[in-house]
Amino acid sequence: MADCAAPVGVFDSGVGGLSVLREIRQRLPHESLLYLADSAHVPYGEKSPDYIRERCRVIADFFVEKGAKALVVACNTATAAGVTELRELYPQLPIIAMEPAVKPAAQATRSGVVGVLATTGTLKSARFAALLDRFAADVRVITQPCPGLVERIEAGDLNSAGTRAMLMAWVGPLLAQGCDTLILGCTHYPFIRPLLSELLPGNVRLIDTGAAVARHLRDLLAERHLLASGVASERFYCSGDPRRMASVLPILWGENAKVEFFPR
Repeated sequence: MADCAAPVGVFDSGVGGLSVLREIRQRLPHESLLYLADSAHVPYGEKSPDYIRERCRVIADFFVEKGAKALVVACNTATAAGVTELRELYPQLPIIAMEPAVKPAAQATRSGVVGVLATTGTLKSARFAALLDRFAADVRVITQPCPGLVERIEAGDLNSAGTRAMLMAWVGPLLAQGCDTLILGCTHYPFIRPLLSELLPGNVRLIDTGAAVARHLRDLLAERHLLASGVASERFYCSGDPRRMASVLPILWGENAKVEFFPR
């Protein structure tokens, strides 16, 4: 049986999953957290499903070696490609996945038009198509792939003229078609929520799933009597350049921290 004091493993293709980690820390202040940015392989959205599944297996093995009591796949693209296999490979491990917030967006829209900003991999996935079939039958969903945005956020570029122009080129056509609800379908994108709020009309609602994932993790740990009660800690790992990740942690995480190299 897992130890309550064991850590929770969280991973993403890069630093975007820190938006989810932030929500987890807020709601679960006593949990020790391991975060792995697979930055040597970012972005997942342009990789094949087989490639992503292999990365998911490698990272899950690492977290199991570290004694993790639960795993959070803080990446919509990795969820779409790899979470089913992960659950088959590690049936003993609670695995919490991400997916675009189609259901709450469909419930929130007043105009009946929902926009989705996401990576190409997420938008092409069967899992996303199933979400649309299940929850969006009565609304119009307009999808917008965002090539290059993940890389800007990885570099901490959240508010430059280039990022602004990129976003306006994508959201302008959505607004012209009556979109009043916008799904942030990648864990990187909540970091540009302040910029989007500045660029969009006040009636456009932005929706992401980080808080829902944190609540689901809390509920699963409580059901299994695995909630921690001690002093929490965080450890950060990166398959790319740890110095580069460390340089953006104050921007995206809110404080400095040591980043360890993940060589696999």
